[in-house]
Amino acid sequence: MKPLVVLLHGLARGQGSMAKLGAYLRKHGFDTWSHTYPSRRHSIQYLASALTERIIPVAANRPLYAVTHSMGGIIVRHLADPRLEWTRIAMLAPPNQGSQLAAGLVRNPLFRWFYGPAGTELADASTWPPPPAPFCVIAGTRNRALLNVTSWTVGRRFPNGVANDGTVAVDETTLPAMEAFATVDATHTWIMNAQPAWRLIVQYLQNGRFGS
Repeated sequence: MKPLVVLLHGLARGQGSMAKLGAYLRKHGFDTWSHTYPSRRHSIQYLASALTERIIPVAANRPLYAVTHSMGGIIVRHLADPRLEWTRIAMLAPPNQGSQLAAGLVRNPLFRWFYGPAGTELADASTWPPPPAPFCVIAGTRNRALLNVTSWTVGRRFPNGVANDGTVAVDETTLPAMEAFATVDATHTWIMNAQPAWRLIVQYLQNGRFGS
């Protein structure tokens, strides 16, 4: 049975942020599904539970792939459910080991108001489950860009020499069990629109690795 690719956007974004990537995947023969979830209003676990109930009827017992951006990668780690047959996961710029920027701002009232419970939870990854299927990670390395506002504000907190995408350090994206890892010249905010990342995603979903 043909897999369905679930696209999961990041914190304070919507399904439209994954639209160009979704179109590219469909052009390469994949079926996709996306849904805007209220990322700023609830905890990660609540969001994952609500998404599980939305995905189950759409999946219709099909194998599932996931392509995630940022916090979407943390959400999918909480989507282990016997009713969902996850097969492969491609993560774009996931704060898999927690976010030092979130940890540094977690007591800031403005941060807590804007990013909500899930944003606050990104400061500590110690209780997060592993991904529910084999996965790859693609991290960004462009730490300054005019259209990535974070990179010119809180992103400046990264010490010199720490590779980052303006929001998440490259080292924060990794997990020991990942099947493949790559970096691309892209910012955190717009890595989902980086064509080198698109090509890597298709390679991984097709072959379980990067490369033809």
